[in-house]
Amino acid sequence: MTNQVILSVEGVSKSFLGTKALNKVSLEVCEGEVHGVIGENGAGKSTLMNTIFGSLQRDEGTIRFMGEEVNFKYPADALKAGISMIHQETSLVQQFTASENIWLGMEDRFVKNGVLDNGARDEATKKLFEEYDLSIRHNAVVSQISMAACQMIEVIRAVAGNAKLIIMDEPTSSLSENEVGVLFRIIRKLTSQGVAIIYISHKIEEIQEICDRVSVYRDGNYIGTRPVADVDRNQIVSMVVGRELTSLFPKAEAEIGDTVLEVKNLTRYGKFRDVSFTLRKGEILGFAGLEGAGRSEVASCIFGIDQADEGEILINGKKVSIKSPSEAVELGIGMVTEDRLRRGIIAQMSVKHNMTMARLKKFCGKGFGIIREREETGAVDEMIKTVQIKVSDRNQRIDSLSGGNQQKVIIGRWIMTTPQILILDEPTRGIDVGSKSEIHRLMSSFVQQGMSIILISSEMPEVLGMADRIVVMREGRAVFTCDREEANQELLGKYVLG
Repeated sequence: MTNQVILSVEGVSKSFLGTKALNKVSLEVCEGEVHGVIGENGAGKSTLMNTIFGSLQRDEGTIRFMGEEVNFKYPADALKAGISMIHQETSLVQQFTASENIWLGMEDRFVKNGVLDNGARDEATKKLFEEYDLSIRHNAVVSQISMAACQMIEVIRAVAGNAKLIIMDEPTSSLSENEVGVLFRIIRKLTSQGVAIIYISHKIEEIQEICDRVSVYRDGNYIGTRPVADVDRNQIVSMVVGRELTSLFPKAEAEIGDTVLEVKNLTRYGKFRDVSFTLRKGEILGFAGLEGAGRSEVASCIFGIDQADEGEILINGKKVSIKSPSEAVELGIGMVTEDRLRRGIIAQMSVKHNMTMARLKKFCGKGFGIIREREETGAVDEMIKTVQIKVSDRNQRIDSLSGGNQQKVIIGRWIMTTPQILILDEPTRGIDVGSKSEIHRLMSSFVQQGMSIILISSEMPEVLGMADRIVVMREGRAVFTCDREEANQELLGKYVLG
């Protein structure tokens, strides 16, 4: 990192329909710096980045890049100037190969006599993959590769475009711990070459590990910038939420009762094998392990999304065969899936209809199945209060809400089914620290009321902070189980990594 300022934002404001999303905010990024940007959902981070990138036009203020004032009308202008932005959701063309995506819009570099030289383009791609030590095939079709590989391709595309500044928006939300390590290695190589990185994340531990400085935003306002070495986790949290969080993991005591779920030697070929565990009334059972260890796949079989090949599932001592999610719901099971955007919300629908879709029968009259709308609306309004969703109107489209509030809608959906067992798969992935604390508080409240929870999380502190017992999975097997009292990060890490 040098002291040469590459990007300067001063007094930038942006309003939508009279509501200020940004209020005279500032940001300063230096050459070769990893500059963290953090704030709760709705703090204005994305609006600010889209304003810098030319996706939105500011109402006032100045932006200087490479010493000159800029006012990009379109993202193409920013790209041409040397700014690239990697969004949380991939912008790659799914039907194209890695090589085609990397050079999209830059094909003129490989045109000879009016003809595109695909071989030269692919060779350039191979060299970039080799330079950054990536084992991705240049001709791999994007729709057939992992999210982690897609993220790396996005980074390489920015490198290919000779970006001087790369904006990364929640780049690790879908990555495993090992994949995060690969991304960090690439980031460090880029900054050693003078490239500046704006790193947007809700994960404070990542900010502390990879960033040089961090800027905090709250409710559309700029709160301040600090060297990461000079602030601890609690100070960052306090800046983000505007108050001290007494506990990020507010685990309340709940009465643990009899076994409500028993899984015996459950196997799905190629995914997991011989998995056994029990879940008791009022208990939070945590599942730790790397992505791909089989945790989510076991949950999908319990909920009827997939079918197990061998083994038994018992609910309240009775053997059951769950062939669909609707059967699981009838048996008192609810599930918040790990992929909120693709398997959780229906983006075009309202908060109300996203919340009630799992229990519409409850609001239907006898005979014709006509929905009793007043009853449905009343139940939705009550659930909005219960799970504390920040929404202006129940009929607001769910995709207009922050990630944390979308997640609360999904949780509310399953609470409406009055489940005795609630499976939460990565319930706080990609949401801000304040919303995380609220969801943890809801979990404690649910088990105090007699519900049982299966918590699947890639964040070790979350499992340690919220679970009564912990099951560690590795390579499709349950390799270790322990109580909360004996668990610690070192012990679990040993079994997670083998």
